[in-house]
Amino acid sequence: MIDARKLLDQFLGSQVPGVQGTVKDRATQAINLARDNPMATSAIAGVLLGTKTGRQVAGNALALGGLAAIAGLGYQAYRDGNQPQPTPPSAPQAEPQFLPPPSDSGFSTTPAIATNDFTLSLVRAMIAAARADGHIDDTERQRILGKVQEAGVGSEAESFFQRELANPVDLDAIVASAKTEEQRVQVYAASRLAIEPDSRAERGYLDLLAGRLGLPDALVDHIEATVAGAKV
Repeated sequence: MIDARKLLDQFLGSQVPGVQGTVKDRATQAINLARDNPMATSAIAGVLLGTKTGRQVAGNALALGGLAAIAGLGYQAYRDGNQPQPTPPSAPQAEPQFLPPPSDSGFSTTPAIATNDFTLSLVRAMIAAARADGHIDDTERQRILGKVQEAGVGSEAESFFQRELANPVDLDAIVASAKTEEQRVQVYAASRLAIEPDSRAERGYLDLLAGRLGLPDALVDHIEATVAGAKV
């Protein structure tokens, strides 16, 4: 059985080969390793599939781990969308700091709420978003699979990648995996985290996903702003 949490952590760069030390140290080292030696990492957002802009997750989001980072960003966007907004600050703000979601919320990362199956669906959502612009041809697919093998994620995870890259995106399954509004927010947040929607195809995919998930426009705007603020 694939350990979806471990796989998601590797995608977001918080646990990559060659990274040692404390959680804070691992986050810093992961960013440096992704920049200096991309062939040694397996980060879907910054290296494995990568954004065209080369952006990285900012602040302490990497230190939280992949699942907590996605759930925390989703929770922040959901919370901000349901409370009055403060007056925008006039001075530049320090690098953003992100908190894990409350354990008693629908964004909790406890196994009872964030099951392995749902976490794996977040991985699928990120891969689907990365494929949205159609740039992953056979050559690119082999390059990605080569990096997966180098990352040492295991044969079962490698097979999972091969299936996800070879088969058509199953948007129905991704949408159906989100049983609650909180999970639907996380699916969209994970998808947005995987890409920078700088093409019509990518923007169209995210708009379609938001519609299929039934997310209100105002909430989508909050997710977009929150995720964009987490990437530098």
